[in-house]
Amino acid sequence: MDLQGLTKALHRKTESNIVLLVADGLGGLPMETGGQSELECAQTPNLDELARQGTTGLMHPVLPGITCGSGPGHLALFGYDPLRYRVGRGVLSALGVEFELQDGDVAARGNFCSIDKDGDISDRRAGRISDEQGKRLVDKLRQIELNDVEVLVEHVKEYRFAVVLRGSGLGDKISDTDPHVTGVAPREPAAADRGSEKTAQLYTQFIGRAREILADETPANMILLRGFSARPDIPSMREAYGLEACAIATYPMYRGLSRLLGMDVPVAANLSQQMGQMAESWDFHDYFFLHYKDTDSAGEDGDFDHKVQCLDWLDSQIPLIVEQKPDVLVVTGDHSTPSCLRSHSWHPVPVLLWAKTCRPDRVERFGERDALCGGLGHFEAQYLMPLALAHAGKLDKFGA
Repeated sequence: MDLQGLTKALHRKTESNIVLLVADGLGGLPMETGGQSELECAQTPNLDELARQGTTGLMHPVLPGITCGSGPGHLALFGYDPLRYRVGRGVLSALGVEFELQDGDVAARGNFCSIDKDGDISDRRAGRISDEQGKRLVDKLRQIELNDVEVLVEHVKEYRFAVVLRGSGLGDKISDTDPHVTGVAPREPAAADRGSEKTAQLYTQFIGRAREILADETPANMILLRGFSARPDIPSMREAYGLEACAIATYPMYRGLSRLLGMDVPVAANLSQQMGQMAESWDFHDYFFLHYKDTDSAGEDGDFDHKVQCLDWLDSQIPLIVEQKPDVLVVTGDHSTPSCLRSHSWHPVPVLLWAKTCRPDRVERFGERDALCGGLGHFEAQYLMPLALAHAGKLDKFGA
C-alpha cells in the first residue's frame, strides 16, 4: 500500500480545518558568502511567533539535489508522489484558464519570447509583456491551421499562453523547445517515442508559422513551448483524503492543478482578496490552499530586495489567516528560488507547522538557518500532508 492508500484507509471525518499557505519559491540564499537569505532579511514578526509556538523543519520538494518545477513541487505539497504522478505544464496551463481538455488532446505551455537577428533568445519572457499585448498576439496565433488536427490557442497571463492540438494519434512524449537560458536558439521539439512523432512534427510546423507571424513584433517575436502533456489519471483530494478542498490562487497554472485535483477554485485577484475569499468559504471546506506568487517572480528576476519586501508584506497578512482560527496552519514553499541564481534550485525549503498539538522546538525565527534545527527535521514534501492530517485529527490509528 502506498502513502495515499494508507491515508485513505485511515481517514476520518472531522470538523477541523487545515490551511496551507504557499509562498512560491520561498527558499533563498545569501547574495554574499556569510550573509543572510531573503527570508532571513525580511521582517516577519508574525511568522516568527508561529515558529515559536509551532514546529519547523526543512523540506525537499522531490528528493535531495533535485531541482523541480512548480507542478511537481505543488503535487508533493498536496501529498502526491511527484515521481509517480507526472502532470505536464501544458495541461496545467490549459486547465488554469478553464479550458476543457478532451481525451487525446496534447497541450503545451507557451512563452512569447524575444530573439535577436541571429535567432538566439535574448529574453525568455519578452520583457513580461502586458495581458493586453499577450491577448493580441494570441489572436494572431489563432490564424494558424494544421492538417489533420484542430489547433486551439488560449491566452493565460502576460507572456504566457497554452496551445492544444486536438486530433487522433497524438502522443505527448515531446521535449521542450525552451532551453531555459538566453544566448542560444530555441530547440526543436523532439519525440521520445514513435507514438509522439506525428505530434512533434505538427508542433514544429506550428512554431514555424508562429515565427513568421510574429517576425515584425517587438519584443515578442518568437515563442517557446514546454510541458507537452495529455490529461493524466489522478485521484482527487476528496478520493485520496476525504477533504473538501478549496484553492485560492490567482495564477492560472496553480488554479489548473487545483482543478485537476478536484478542488473548488473561486476567483481572487490578489492575496488580500484571497483572504476574504477564504473567510467566505470557511464553513464549506476543511482544507484551504492559499498561493502567493510574487516571491518566486522576484527571485527569478534576481531582485533580492524586492523578494524581501514581498516576504515583509506576506507576513503582514498572517493575522488575517489566524483570525479564522485554523486547527492547522502550514507555511512553506513549493521550491527555492534564490535571487542570486535567478532560477529554481535544489535547496530544501523551510516549513512551519502550527497546531495546538505541535511539539514546540527551540526555533525562535522562521528562516533557513533556524529551520535546520527544527523539530520536523528534513523530509520529503509528500509527507507534509499526512502530518497536517494527523495534527487535524483526521487520521485513525494504524494497526491494532
